[in-house]
Amino acid sequence: MNHGENNITVVDEQGNEQLCEVLFTFDSEEFGKSYVLYYPVGADDDEEDIEIHASAFTPNENGEDGDLMPIETDEEWDLIEEMLNTFLEEQENEE
Repeated sequence: MNHGENNITVVDEQGNEQLCEVLFTFDSEEFGKSYVLYYPVGADDDEEDIEIHASAFTPNENGEDGDLMPIETDEEWDLIEEMLNTFLEEQENEE
């Protein structure tokens, strides 16, 4: 995964690659991790709800390429949901 880029390539359990667009990233001092929220490229062309995915990641020394890791706790999910809601509210206010 490229940290700070607009697109990332996600590999699923079956080894399939999918190009995704990064919605936003943020760091959590509480959990000592960085998080990325993303959705499949082209999903925003549909008028249906977009399924947003979230993963934790640790960037390498130069702040780029990191491995995506699953979210492990309900507390992390609560933080991500709160950050997403804040992000969406800010987007609505800009329009």
